[in-house]
Amino acid sequence: MQRIHVVGGGLAGLTAAITAAESRVPVTLHEAHHTLGGRARTSDGRYLTNEGPHALYRRGPHRTWLQQRGLLGPLASVPPLEGTRFLFHRGGTLRRTPPLGMLRLARRGPAPVDADFLSWAGGQVGEAGARAAAHYMGVALFHHDPGSLSAAFVQERLRRATALPPEARYPVGGWAQLIERMAARAWDLGVRIRTGTRVGPRELAGLRRGGPVVVATQLDSARTLLEDPTLTWDSGRTALLDLALRTRRGDPFVISDLDAPGWIERFTAQDPTLAPPGEQLVQAQIPLAPDTPRADAVRRAEGMLDLGFPGWRERTTWRREALASGRTGAVDKPGTTWRDRPAVDRGDGILLAGDQVAAPGLLSEVSFNSGIEAAVLAMKLLGTTAPTATPTA
Repeated sequence: MQRIHVVGGGLAGLTAAITAAESRVPVTLHEAHHTLGGRARTSDGRYLTNEGPHALYRRGPHRTWLQQRGLLGPLASVPPLEGTRFLFHRGGTLRRTPPLGMLRLARRGPAPVDADFLSWAGGQVGEAGARAAAHYMGVALFHHDPGSLSAAFVQERLRRATALPPEARYPVGGWAQLIERMAARAWDLGVRIRTGTRVGPRELAGLRRGGPVVVATQLDSARTLLEDPTLTWDSGRTALLDLALRTRRGDPFVISDLDAPGWIERFTAQDPTLAPPGEQLVQAQIPLAPDTPRADAVRRAEGMLDLGFPGWRERTTWRREALASGRTGAVDKPGTTWRDRPAVDRGDGILLAGDQVAAPGLLSEVSFNSGIEAAVLAMKLLGTTAPTATPTA
């Protein structure tokens, strides 16, 4: 009997494998690393930092998919007291309220696809509010210039990121806990999981002779694997600065930089299990232009830490810097939507899944939705009926 092969064990790959296996289709999942998770991994050790997205959005379709299967697990939300410690960096100082124009803009209706966000938003609330809103969206786009992107793309994310009550929920213990539950579900369904096995073009051809193949890798890796130069899409480039600090009463929960895209969040505010008692875990996310060195972003982050986290240097017990380039999810320029991204169905039994392909959603939702769609299409190629419909919005 033919089987479905899934290449890549991140969120998209595990979602595709589970979806197909639920219809009793034989599935083998191949992961080049020795652990599953992709960019949804959580680091080992005393400090549980996430390498991928940090939140599940309450109204996201993949949250429902996980909940229906008992995979969601405990989620943390922001305590009300911490919500009062949300600060905005404006004009070189920290403030408790954002510009009124930014708040008004968050409640506006759908924006046009063809216009850039800054031009459209400026016509709605003025340049100051539009620019503040664009910079605020660095947290959901990981892009150095959100104002240059499609107005429809950015506005949808602005409305979800500013919703009250907040949509964001956080898997307790980090994303690794969610990955473990998904992997256990796959095992229980009979999925063969082969870690430490790298698939190249020659191996891919061999797998394809046995049935459909879902390629659920990063887009640049898929481009090399499929030898398809058309597999490109814009993404962001972001410097990450992770810190463990000795706890101090009154530290902010979030500092959102409205002078330029940037975000600092104390993740132990909602999930204290991420660090040992008496310590707190803080991450700065600073989007970078293509040629800007990481050191510039680190200096920006340190400047905001100086303002909001007094004595943070003396309180630091652990520090890590990283650069996420081309792996922060798809961003859509004016005139494009998710439908214009690389198609899931590549023909000849090859399906594509991941956070930069043709699927709707915010951040990790794209991986989930494309993984489900790829699995459904693969099952159709085998003549098997899928048990669930593909999310389309």
